[in-house]
Amino acid sequence: MIHSFIGNLGHLFVIVALITSLVATIAYFKASNTTGTEEEGWKQYARIFFYIHAVAVVGVVYSLFHIIYNNYYEYHYAWSVSSKTLPLHYMISSFWQNQEGSFLLWIFWEAVLGIIIINTNKYWEAPVMTVFSLVQAFLASMIVGVVIPGINLKIGSDPFILLRDAFPNDEFLKINPDFIPPDGRGMNPLLQNYWMVIHPPTLFLGFATTLVPFAYCIAGLWKKRFKEWIRPALPWALFSAMVLGVGILMGGYWAYETLTFGGYWNWDPVENAVYVPWLVLVASYHTMITYKNSNTALKTSIILVIATFILILYSTFLTRSGILGNSSVHSFVDLGLSGQLLLYLMAFMAISVFLSARVWRQIPSSQKEIATYSREFWIFMGATTLCLMGFQVIVPTSFPVYNSIIEWFGGTSNIALPSDQVSFYTQWQLWFAAILAILSGTGQFFWWKKMDKKDLINAITYPILLTLIVAGIILVVAGISDIGYIVLLTTSIYAVISNGKILLRLFKSNIKLSGGAVTHIGMALMLIGILFSSGYSKVVSLNTSGIRIFKDAEDEFNLENVLLFINEPRAMDKYNLNYKGRRVEVKGLSKYVNYHDLGPAEDETKAIAKKDIIIDGRKYADKGDTLDIYHENIYFEIDFTSNSGQKFTLYPRVQLNPTMGNVGSPDIKRSIQSDLYTHLSYAPYLSPDEEVEWSEPEDHEVKLGEQFFINDYVTIVEKVERVNATDLGLNDSDIAIKAIIKVFGEAGEYIVEPLYLIRDRMVARIPEAVEDLGIKITFLNIHPETNSFTIQTSTTQKDYVVLKALEKPMINVLWIGTLILVFGFFIAIYRRYTEFIKMRDKGRE
Repeated sequence: MIHSFIGNLGHLFVIVALITSLVATIAYFKASNTTGTEEEGWKQYARIFFYIHAVAVVGVVYSLFHIIYNNYYEYHYAWSVSSKTLPLHYMISSFWQNQEGSFLLWIFWEAVLGIIIINTNKYWEAPVMTVFSLVQAFLASMIVGVVIPGINLKIGSDPFILLRDAFPNDEFLKINPDFIPPDGRGMNPLLQNYWMVIHPPTLFLGFATTLVPFAYCIAGLWKKRFKEWIRPALPWALFSAMVLGVGILMGGYWAYETLTFGGYWNWDPVENAVYVPWLVLVASYHTMITYKNSNTALKTSIILVIATFILILYSTFLTRSGILGNSSVHSFVDLGLSGQLLLYLMAFMAISVFLSARVWRQIPSSQKEIATYSREFWIFMGATTLCLMGFQVIVPTSFPVYNSIIEWFGGTSNIALPSDQVSFYTQWQLWFAAILAILSGTGQFFWWKKMDKKDLINAITYPILLTLIVAGIILVVAGISDIGYIVLLTTSIYAVISNGKILLRLFKSNIKLSGGAVTHIGMALMLIGILFSSGYSKVVSLNTSGIRIFKDAEDEFNLENVLLFINEPRAMDKYNLNYKGRRVEVKGLSKYVNYHDLGPAEDETKAIAKKDIIIDGRKYADKGDTLDIYHENIYFEIDFTSNSGQKFTLYPRVQLNPTMGNVGSPDIKRSIQSDLYTHLSYAPYLSPDEEVEWSEPEDHEVKLGEQFFINDYVTIVEKVERVNATDLGLNDSDIAIKAIIKVFGEAGEYIVEPLYLIRDRMVARIPEAVEDLGIKITFLNIHPETNSFTIQTSTTQKDYVVLKALEKPMINVLWIGTLILVFGFFIAIYRRYTEFIKMRDKGRE
């Protein structure tokens, strides 16, 4: 039965959200252009409709998640992103896997922010909420999913569309329109990571918060309050920069823990499209601070705040229009929304340009020249550098857009993205970062006062001397010779030391003013961490055997990977490795279970214990018990012993997904100095279609207790005994006999129990394999006249994996710097928000 009610309810909520946002826009616009009781009347009217809008948005969220959670696979969205085996936390993250869900997440955050604005700033409510409500109307239109008859114009993509409507040309669904798939396609394996539960909501909160300073700026231009908008917008700009930055870094950490390219940033076009607005946003709040303290850079602040929001819309267009094609692993497929997205972008760009141009000459600007030895000059230089960093990234990232524009006008263009994106962007961004480090270290000393050359030299002399000493020691110890790395390291250390000096001074005077110094220290530490972990990352899994792993593989693969056979120790760099086999995660157990100790059950989420499950001397399950497992993951246990005697175990993972393909994920050994980053480059027998190739069988006639060899392993038939046939699902008249055979492997003893069955004078044999040893044993025959047995054996390649390992030095400096950066933002936000509250309570803002 199709659950049509919840889908219809969800779609109704979408329509209500769209209509109420439009009504709220009109009502707030009217309130902005009236005064007195009429203004209050329109405000009350607008608030009611915005609150209804917010309730409708929550209703849409509830309806869509209800469909996903209850496995209503007649709906295309639930079928395409979820499955019955997904745990709850992945069901939550599947909500925003596709375009409609991520748009809905964005709408939700902006509804929350709108309510906060309504209740915290009555002075600016009407003009600011006019902008808010209009943006909500545009976003709601992205998920309304209606087609205007006559002109066949599609507006938005409906998340509540049924499967039969999503595939109108499917012959099977035409014949069976009420067909409900038994299960969904499942979630993208790459997204099945706990970071995907928190990274997208954080990132989209960052997207949503860029609207707040933009709305204040537009309101200020519209109502000609050119100066007043800065103070209420500033804490929001800081908050937005913090949240968006954290969201970007969460994505980097997800990539580091989930993907196998060995890093956290790959200069992917979609990564770039989010990175650039963040750079401009950081530049904007610096110029806003400059204006607030010295009445300069107001026009610059307006331009940068508007540019930030427009760039967010542009990044949305790049990501969701399909224009990037195959140039990004993060981009969405085109749902036919590219025209609508472009309209969204152009509309707000036109509004911004119109309002700015209309009053540009009226905006006050300082006539005095900014002195070189002033903080305004150094902040302006820093903002300029940030914008240049963004410009250098956004221009190549936009090459697909340029190609499309030229083709739209009938021309031909094939401008390609840089082939080696990492090298291309890094060679520029490195030098920009070094300049930023110098500016952030020096600019702090001015403290909104003009200094002469002598005062500046006195202020920076000791930090420079200490920097040269510390940098010199690190350069010698680390053996750094690259000129770019030397410059970046030295300038970053200078930023830490100079801001540290400022911080010590503020501890004695006013710690509330320390947000900038703390944030700059965090940024400098991040630069140092990035320099070492990326610039001096090295492959330690070098193949020194002189034998190619795979003949058809590229030289790089054969040189940078090690081949590990199960239970055969192998040296790698300063470690000795021992691959111990495949493991499965059983629900309720703190440790993994041997993959081969579990047999299949009818339900793929369950497994049957082939033997007693004993871990650390404690029995967790009896033979024959049914266990709940995370069936999609196979872990590969690899023991490491360093030359110093340190022992640890890593479990690189492969996630099985027949629909979307298997995906490997790394496991990381973290230490203070460096991370050991490991992942599998290859593992055999992961596909159900990949059959094991056994050798020609070999027969062994043996007696009880007699030793023989299988694949060089000593083997003994210890016992032969009759088995209760009914326990095997056979009839009482059937005969079942098993041989209990012990095989002595490298890592211990294995018990193999092949079966010999007799039914109606017909003989059947059920062999048993020991995958760890690559052997299969069949109880072939019984010879009562000689009191012996024929044991048939076949062999295959032992289980093995191909491992790649990298050493990432000083990467913890990057993560520590991130935490310090966020802490600095909190200090700055608290300070600016308390300043705003004081002025608001006085009725001035």
